[in-house]
Amino acid sequence: MDRTVRTIEDVLKLLDGLFASESEAGRLATGDGKDFWDRFYADRSRQVPFFAAKPDENLAAYLDQGLIAPGRALDLGCGPGRNALYLASHGFEVDAVDLSPVAVAWAEDRAREAGVDVRFLCGDAFALAATDLSGPYDLVVDSGCLHHLPPHRRVSYLDLLDRLLTPGGHLALTCFAAGEKGAGSELPDADLYRERTLQGGLAYTPESLRWIFSDLTEIELRRMREEPPESALFGVTFLCTALFRRNTAAPPGGRSTAIDDVRPGHDLA
Repeated sequence: MDRTVRTIEDVLKLLDGLFASESEAGRLATGDGKDFWDRFYADRSRQVPFFAAKPDENLAAYLDQGLIAPGRALDLGCGPGRNALYLASHGFEVDAVDLSPVAVAWAEDRAREAGVDVRFLCGDAFALAATDLSGPYDLVVDSGCLHHLPPHRRVSYLDLLDRLLTPGGHLALTCFAAGEKGAGSELPDADLYRERTLQGGLAYTPESLRWIFSDLTEIELRRMREEPPESALFGVTFLCTALFRRNTAAPPGGRSTAIDDVRPGHDLA
């Protein structure tokens, strides 16, 4: 008999186990494990649109419009480093983290080729937030991390922002947009636990993003703009982009991660 739950983190880890890399039927239950992403990034020649060393068009637009300015930046789920390299080349001091050592090795190769300095870290960003990620950061960039998290890990995500995002700092987010066939799952949160699969990633509506990040101020929220293949920027319309700002006066002690802070019954699909 195992009695393993004592803390909130114990609850989160228990729920993580529902989305193990292999389901009981032997099929992939989720595409979020390290082994999956190592295989995904192993062939650098694959024709995957976001393998190209191009930054997100919205990130470039934020900088061009003066909505963000050079400072300390954290790239969550950096993959081969395309956004991290862009920020470093525009004067940011960048830390970038990814679960996959294969992706991080590719990003490091790109950084050397480009002659830019990025501090890459390999591992679970939630664990690294308490050890290796040296905040505070003026900018947190997430292009594809949130939509690969199971619902309960949004608690960890918001706690990470509380720990690491400086008051007045920005979150630049790119995620699957709801309403696009095949772009992301629109199952309600509760059904994801019944199915024990994230179906390749979760789609979000503008309303759900506003609710999740209601402690932040919305600066912009829109669909990503399509960019042609010859563009120096990455852009596809099945993604949603958002820029949020943390209030200058942060609440004392940050956001609570008490169990009753996980509001049940809210349908984000």
